[in-house]
Amino acid sequence: MQSLPEQTYQAFRLHAEGERAAGRFERLPITAPQAGQVLIRVRYSSINYKDALASHGLNAIIRDFPRVGGIDLTGVVEQSADARWKSGDEVIVHGFGIGVQTDGGHAQYALVQADHVMALPHGLSLLDAATVGVAGYTAGLSQYCMELNGLHPAMGSVLVTGATGGVGSMAIHLLAASGYEVTAMSGKPSEAVYLEGLGARQIIGRIAADADPKPLLKGQWAGAIDSVGGDTLAWLTRTMLPEGVIASFGNAAGAQLNTTVLPFILRGIKLLGINANSPMATRERVWQRIAETANSEQLGALRHEIALADLPTWLDKTLNGQVRGRTVIRMD
Repeated sequence: MQSLPEQTYQAFRLHAEGERAAGRFERLPITAPQAGQVLIRVRYSSINYKDALASHGLNAIIRDFPRVGGIDLTGVVEQSADARWKSGDEVIVHGFGIGVQTDGGHAQYALVQADHVMALPHGLSLLDAATVGVAGYTAGLSQYCMELNGLHPAMGSVLVTGATGGVGSMAIHLLAASGYEVTAMSGKPSEAVYLEGLGARQIIGRIAADADPKPLLKGQWAGAIDSVGGDTLAWLTRTMLPEGVIASFGNAAGAQLNTTVLPFILRGIKLLGINANSPMATRERVWQRIAETANSEQLGALRHEIALADLPTWLDKTLNGQVRGRTVIRMD
């Protein structure tokens, strides 16, 4: 196992402070991998909304402190104690508890279980893969599961809620690149040009608080990718076309779902729950589809790149809804 040029690395580490959490930069010792582990030099990570919540100790996401956050990363294998990986391999890691139960990607190095490492798909750079990250994987997995349940472009428009967020932005890009007509739902009219640039054909505002409560409304959507939940998800069930498919993975507007069985038994709609912490075989399949579909120029348009030193500021901006698209952290 080759020696490293340095003995310590920079990390943004979260500490418990009463009922909340606070982060600070620290120099941590580099630890050689033990059997079944891989040491990765992190090139890029990103900021997901879950990271922003965790950085302030919200929603009890992290229960064991101190912890290096960051639920995704891309990088290069530095040392490996597993025969499947060797020095120089370009890899992606997300899920499996990184950044929550074990130290994650908001650092210059990460020591991870070899079983949790995935080879960078052909056609993606480390930067573009970090731009995709957990958010883009969730969008790609949603599309994959919806198509397994019958969705195809000829059926009609697909609605994407939370459209300027990381998952929403990636969903619009991937769906449009796959030939779908995409409608974006956003409460930010000033972002129309951005959303159209990603491929949205139509942009609508958020549903009104006094939206028609009838159990069945005019069918409009063949599919929907929803990060909002609550009343928005309930409204979606009422406005799907026959055999329409909804992918649900968020609860920004609440976890309660007030609906009826009528859209399911009279229109045959399908409501799919999306869990991005999927088995490795599924993620390899979905990532390869993303690599074949995503456009590097478009990924650049939805990416904002920052230095590790800027991470605290952008975690706060993410928590306060002041960002769009994907924020990627450069570790150099």
